[in-house]
This record gives sequence, structure tokens and C-alpha cells, in this order.
Amino acid sequence: MASHLQHRAHSISSALLAAVLAVAVALSLPAPSAAKLTPNYYQKKCPQAAEIVTQVVTSKQIANPTTAAGTLRLFFHDCFVGGCDASVLISTNAFNRAERDADINLSLSGDGFDVVVRAKTQLEIECPGIVSCSDVLALATRDLVTMLGGPFYPVRLGRKDAFTSKADTVEGNLPLPNMTVSQMISSFAAKGFTVQEMVALSGAHTVGFSHCKEFAHRIYNYNNGGQNAFDPSMNPKLAEALQKACANYINDETIATFNDIMTPGKFDNMYFRNLAMGLGLLASDQILMSDPRTRSFVQLYAANNTAFFNDFAHAMEKLSVYGVKTGRKGEVRRRCDNFNN
Repeated sequence: MASHLQHRAHSISSALLAAVLAVAVALSLPAPSAAKLTPNYYQKKCPQAAEIVTQVVTSKQIANPTTAAGTLRLFFHDCFVGGCDASVLISTNAFNRAERDADINLSLSGDGFDVVVRAKTQLEIECPGIVSCSDVLALATRDLVTMLGGPFYPVRLGRKDAFTSKADTVEGNLPLPNMTVSQMISSFAAKGFTVQEMVALSGAHTVGFSHCKEFAHRIYNYNNGGQNAFDPSMNPKLAEALQKACANYINDETIATFNDIMTPGKFDNMYFRNLAMGLGLLASDQILMSDPRTRSFVQLYAANNTAFFNDFAHAMEKLSVYGVKTGRKGEVRRRCDNFNN
């Protein structure tokens, strides 16, 4: 009897150990589809792929300095809706309203779309049908971040392009400028990102701009309007300047201002330093400074640019493999704005 119990206890402990090991391995390994990606995926079939993307991206950024921020935002909007699969690049047609025509995506920069098309066109000349649009977007984003002085991070390749793109899948997947910290934390957690990774990725707002309608409530709708109608957490001089700059925003929806008024064309930690001075543009930026769950990370990155760069690079690497399609779950599009059939 005793030996039977010992044998049973041994079986249970072995099973338990196996289960614990399985969980540990599952937590430490990337998702199966992400595991199939590799930095030298195109080594044999298109060895010049990364170089071609870099050349196209460099000349485009020099000619149009807003390209970098526009591409970074495009990449984020693509990955957060169904994974990094170039679904945001698809054009709407008579049968389908695509992601890029969802309300929140209408303000995506044309430069971001254009740089991907240019790079893809060159790649189709060099090695037709080999490099996916989603890989082009991932590489272009990394190159542009680096061009602005941001961190370099490795990009694993081998993503396939999505077979579908629907505008009605966008809502609820992207963080909004008027969200509370709790809502933003939930939005990022749903995609597997920690609070610290969320704050690090928010640092992308150190470049680029936002349209007045995205922060108008912060400068016009407090204290029943009038002279002090701005959010009390905003620096009064910034608020005054924004009220003037955005005066005609209802009639002209294109009016926009830089997210980081200090070093708008440089990828650095100024975004975080601005928050301490009440110079955050969007409510969802400034609120990171006032919530205890995020404040310590804002203060860390404001004081230490290296810490920000390291954490941003890791978070971007993680984002770039989120929900990727591999094998038969996707295709390599011939044109980035159209499915192959």
C-alpha cells in the first residue's frame, strides 16, 4: 500500500513539474508565429531588402521631414488592430470599407503610406513577390526612428500581409486622446503590454503633431469658456499660444501643432521632460504625470534618456511581432493597397 501511494505521489509530482515547466516555457518563448520570424529571412531570396528600404526611407525623410512621425503612427495603428499585417494599407473599394477609412485613421499621414509604396516598388523591381508590405512597414519605421536620433533595434522578418481589412474592426482597439489612465492601461494590457511598456511607447509623441480637434476641449472648455478656459494642468503660456493657433480649427480641420514644442524633429526624452512642466499636448499625455501608476516611469525617462531608449527599443521589438501572420495565414502582396486577388 505504502509503495502504491509513493508511486502515485511520484506520478502527481512529475505531472505537476511537467505542467509548471510547460507554463514556464510558454511564458519565456515568443508566440509561435513570432518565433518563425528571423532577422535574415530574406538572406537568400532578396539579400538587398533592408538596404533598399533604408535608401528609399532616407531620401523620403530628407525631402519630407514629417515622414518619420507619420510612419511611426501608421505602424502603431496597423499593429494594434489585428496585428502587424499591413491591413491598414489596403484601399477601400465598392465592396469593402477598409481600416484606413475608419474615423480615427483618416488623420494618418499620407507620407507614411507613400514611403511604404516607394520602398515596395523598388523591392518589386529587385525581387518581385518576395518582400511583404508588413515587413517593409516594420523596417521603414525602425529606420526612421533611428534617423531622428532614436534607438536602433533589430527587426525580425517574415511577416505575411493580411487577407482582410475592415473599418469596423478598428474601434475599441486604439487608445484615444481623451482616455483615462485606467482605460489606456486596459487597452495596452489587452495586447500584452505592461504599464511601463505603455509609457515607453507613449514617448513616440516626442515627434509628430496632433490636430487641434484632438485637444480642443483642453484649451476652450474649462471654467465655462472665457480667458481661463484651459485645463489647469496645462502650462498657461502654452494654452494661450494654442488658443490662438487653433482659433479657426472648426472651419479648418487641418490645423495642427507639434506634440513636443521644444524639439519637435528630434527623437529624445523631451516629451517626458515636457510633462513635468505642463507642456503635454494631449490629455492622455499629461495625465501620465498625474497618475501614481505611470508617474514614476515618466520621471525615470525624463531624467534618463538611455533608460527611455532601451525601454522604447524593447517595446517596439515586442510591438513589431504582435499578431503577425506567417505561412498560409497571409500573403505577400504585389501592391500594398490591394489584395492579390
